[in-house]
Amino acid sequence: MKSIKNWDNKTWLSSKDYINSFNKFLIKHSNLNSNSKILDIGCGRGKILGNLSIKLRLKSKPIGIDIENHKDRDKKIVFKKTDAINFFKSNKNSFDLILIKQTIHLLKMSEIKALIKLCKKNLSLKGEIFIFTLDPYKNEIPTFKKMHEKLQQSLSRDKKIVNLIKNTNKSIIKNFIYKVKIKKQRYLKMVKDRYISTLLDFTLNDIQIGCEEIKLKFKNEIKFRDKLKCIIIKK
Repeated sequence: MKSIKNWDNKTWLSSKDYINSFNKFLIKHSNLNSNSKILDIGCGRGKILGNLSIKLRLKSKPIGIDIENHKDRDKKIVFKKTDAINFFKSNKNSFDLILIKQTIHLLKMSEIKALIKLCKKNLSLKGEIFIFTLDPYKNEIPTFKKMHEKLQQSLSRDKKIVNLIKNTNKSIIKNFIYKVKIKKQRYLKMVKDRYISTLLDFTLNDIQIGCEEIKLKFKNEIKFRDKLKCIIIKK
């Protein structure tokens, strides 16, 4: 699976306001409380889990797994450097929430089926799986030409993933929307850092050309809505 190192590194996705908004959404649509046991698959630096732990006053540290071991990860979580399949091989816990945020698209369809099956086996009686993916229908991520083309290909596949999950599991869908205001220079830095999987295979020349397009295309402050689909699966 490809690794995205900078999605939560000094971006709006790592801001206190975004994390607070995201966790407010999680709490509103789940049955979480101080006794809840939580697993985040693809946790990055674990800042979402750390904040959630404080909000809920969790008695048990949430567990975050990721194939990247960031030095600045949150200390309020139990971190495991591994992938989900290997984690579940030795896991003896049952979870009230399993969070998969914007990583499901990095897997093959067969891997997605297998992962969801494993997640359901490791849920508590009233446990839930929350799968977040970019809204594949009304996406507003700022792009340049080649990035837009690549993103549209990815979003087309995301539609198939959403349909696969809906058709093979009892689920409901909610929408999470966050209004982003970001300075153009900061966004250019994010693009250069390849903050989104769409950019991972681009050459340095592709990135440089894209940044020049963004400089011409957008104002000094870029405004858009970061729109996610949340698929909620119950056991």
